[in-house]
Amino acid sequence: MKLILGQTLSFFADPFEAGPDEAALWDRRGGVVVDDTTGTIVEVGPADALRRVWQNAEVVDHGDALILPGFIDAHAHYPQTGIIASWGKRLIDWLDTYTFPEEARFGDPGYAAEIAARYFDLVLSNGTTTTVSFCTIHPESVGAYFAEAQKRGMRVVGGKTCMDRNAPDDLRDTAQSAQDDSKRLIDRWHGQGRLSYAITPRFAPTSTPEQLEALGALWAEHPDCLMQTHLSEQTEEIEWVMGMFPEATDYTDIYDRFGLLREGALMGHAIHLSTRERDRLREAGASLVHCPTSNTFIGSGLFDMAGLKAEGHRIGLATDTGGGSSFSMLRTMAAAYEVGQLRGAPLHPAELLWLATAGSANAIGMGGTIGTLAPDYEADLVVLDLASTPAIEQRAARADSIWEQLFPTIMMGDDRAVTATYVGGQRV
Repeated sequence: MKLILGQTLSFFADPFEAGPDEAALWDRRGGVVVDDTTGTIVEVGPADALRRVWQNAEVVDHGDALILPGFIDAHAHYPQTGIIASWGKRLIDWLDTYTFPEEARFGDPGYAAEIAARYFDLVLSNGTTTTVSFCTIHPESVGAYFAEAQKRGMRVVGGKTCMDRNAPDDLRDTAQSAQDDSKRLIDRWHGQGRLSYAITPRFAPTSTPEQLEALGALWAEHPDCLMQTHLSEQTEEIEWVMGMFPEATDYTDIYDRFGLLREGALMGHAIHLSTRERDRLREAGASLVHCPTSNTFIGSGLFDMAGLKAEGHRIGLATDTGGGSSFSMLRTMAAAYEVGQLRGAPLHPAELLWLATAGSANAIGMGGTIGTLAPDYEADLVVLDLASTPAIEQRAARADSIWEQLFPTIMMGDDRAVTATYVGGQRV
């Protein structure tokens, strides 16, 4: 057994619904007991009480640092690691100029393995313990992603990106090969340890109706998989896609027609939605994934967090690297706050933190497994130094509450704030 000590903050409800203080329990001097054999949490509580009960446990004392569930990045593109923070493009030009040339390299297993290792080094150094990533059309890219995550013991989701039109020739598959390759990858990786597969049409304009139909049929055969795609990211994208599917009512209806809209569907971005789309997405049980650094970096728009949460949508938070400009979920939370400000609805620190942990866990269907400090949850943890830089330290020193103490780290923190990251109870 291991007893990890520090400040602890646990969510037991959604702070958007219950309010920050009613949704969370903060312990100024708390601890987390971890079973090293199973990699799960045994108990969370006051440090002194846990010391008395678990006298033979190995003690790791992080002092005043804050122990949280590891961050969950609900939408990313690990193959874009090398092109993050590339200058001056909007969505379609971004894909043509930066993304597609880079993704073409991932048929090389050695290159895919190199980038996967670099990617996981970067996200773990930022306290992210679970990622949900698009790979490329190459099965080798999926194998590299899952193999590297498995080596590190991480819980991750990924899938082969499927595209049979509006992409370079060397990045196109077919309706049949996309279905066949995805099925083989599901059989190889899905449910192996902490790995889960997501059926992955990139987005409607890069898939023919035949491919979307094939992937919808595949999802029906494997309903325990997730499905990830993009929806209504930019206005010119919507105009483009509707020109290709004139029979559809709207962008959301395209996915609905092909069996790609139900619980387990992860819809990245979802910025420019009609009232009908919002109602249908909620009714279907789909999850929306907010990608704020990406939305501002490539000029997509402002996600309606307050409105969508009030309507009862299930929402996760994500970096969308490399369209997003940071691997850090702290920076992502800060951007979500800024987007909320621009919409006249700033998010509370509790809401931001919940989105990056339990909220994202719920969005990807793993709310009973990760994202919460509680018994029987997997012991993926991040430990934050709330005084990691002089600027943060001097502001946090004035705090009158845990939320005021935490907020400067959300707004100004980076990997220097991450004192430790634990995966399955093991420090990495």
